[in-house]
Amino acid sequence: MSRSSTLSPVDELADRFWQGHLERQPMTATYLGDERYDDRLPDPGPVGRARERAANEEVLAAAGRIDRSRLDGDEAVTLDMLELVASIALELDDHRSYQLDAVAQIFGPQQLPSELAQIQRTDTPERFERFLARLSRYGDYIDAVRGVMEEGRADGRTAARPVVERVIAQVEGLLRIAPEDTAVVTGAGVGESDRERLLGVVCDVIRPAYGRYLDALRAYLPAARERIGLSATPNGEGAYAAAIRAATTISTTPEELHRYGLEELARIDEERAAIAARLGRRSWRALLDELDTDPANHAASAGELLERAERQIRRAEEVAPRYFTRLPGATCLVRAVEPYREQDAPFAFYYHPAMDGSRPGIYWVNTYDLPQRPLHMLATTTYHEAVPGHHFQIAIEQELEGLNEFRRFGARMAGTAFGEGWGLYAERLADEIGLFENETERLGTLSAQAWRAARLVVDTGIHAFGWERERAIRFLVDAGLTRVNAEIETDRYVLWPGQALSYMVGQREILRLRRELAERDGARFDLRGFHDATIGHGSLALDVLRRALPGWVKPLAG
Repeated sequence: MSRSSTLSPVDELADRFWQGHLERQPMTATYLGDERYDDRLPDPGPVGRARERAANEEVLAAAGRIDRSRLDGDEAVTLDMLELVASIALELDDHRSYQLDAVAQIFGPQQLPSELAQIQRTDTPERFERFLARLSRYGDYIDAVRGVMEEGRADGRTAARPVVERVIAQVEGLLRIAPEDTAVVTGAGVGESDRERLLGVVCDVIRPAYGRYLDALRAYLPAARERIGLSATPNGEGAYAAAIRAATTISTTPEELHRYGLEELARIDEERAAIAARLGRRSWRALLDELDTDPANHAASAGELLERAERQIRRAEEVAPRYFTRLPGATCLVRAVEPYREQDAPFAFYYHPAMDGSRPGIYWVNTYDLPQRPLHMLATTTYHEAVPGHHFQIAIEQELEGLNEFRRFGARMAGTAFGEGWGLYAERLADEIGLFENETERLGTLSAQAWRAARLVVDTGIHAFGWERERAIRFLVDAGLTRVNAEIETDRYVLWPGQALSYMVGQREILRLRRELAERDGARFDLRGFHDATIGHGSLALDVLRRALPGWVKPLAG
């Protein structure tokens, strides 16, 4: 973590901002393997929020004093990213989005102790003491969250009822687990004497905090908004515009995104119909219905599902050198989603490696309710979340030693369009490079693409056009999702306005740039060079990518 005294003004500003962010958000530091703040939790209350706001305002003021005419290419990109991260954070704070984050089934405060057991090292006495100290602060953390909930109620800005009901069910489930069986205790991997001390913190601090949070949630439920869209909150239209910008990093409108989603869905349905015809089925819907009930299209056990995911990752790694010059040094492991969150989790998701190499990338696969997890959908999910999708993009980003730490580890704060766009691009690339083993796996990637197109329609439908929950669920089912996945996804969009838009918006930009550069370079177009340049400069705002990528991608030598 040493930093040179000869940094350029841009790198010095980036370093100062990033180091301050890690101190203010110690969980982020721990996720990355930085142990300096492992005895602390973030402050979601007024003091913590004021510190965040001041830091973002200082970045914008300092950036305005830097002479851009003297910057090289990477310095200009870094300054652009700093300004974007800070301006988006301030805009979201202006709209008090933190009031809605206090109740969340995906990233809510109820999940923090279990997540700590997964990511925080406890293998030395010093590390275990920091772990205990951090868990001991959990009661204060929950009380601060309860204060945020009260602020939201007073402002008329509350979470939607389906979200609150899911969180209540999660906390009730956590309280039903015996203390010795909690993920905090079983996942920490400590000896017997330390285990007893850990059990004491679980019983004396964590469980009472869960109880207080549950009481607060039950009191909050009558105030939960019945209209699920962000438009039902104070200044909801402006809040949704901020959420769109935060997720996509571009200026666009709900109307344009809604229309684009409908157009893409129609095009994808034509591709699905062609596959169904080749397989002798009357329609893609009939084929999907058949696959949903075919025992051969479902794993007989959780182990079988995990083993298949593992084989897909290794297969993708074997062919990757033909399409990428730069490969990640970090490995990618497969694990099952834990029981406490599997009912609310997506089919699969990815955790990035620790910055110090102490934790590999992890591809989490949801083995809950196997009849709802058709195998033809697994391959496209694996290639999106793991290889060559998020694992390649994020692990390579973290290994870019020529960039400052903000660019390597913090630029993802500028929205999810680049990363999720790459993940969606990776699904299409998987088909292009022959990773799908049959037509049903190819149908799976089209169904996944249809799901992302439907997200554009549903997210904007919910938050801009007043759609009710059942209408959103039905639209997703009609697009090809199972009912259980449609319900989980709908409630995810309700919770997290705008984030679902980033996937297809990001993919659209990457594909557009690839097409334009292929036209520019003709037979000398270097696909490996395109991939290396696209993910070889860290996460980027889409407009930054648009400006910089043509100069980074060089044609093959003639």
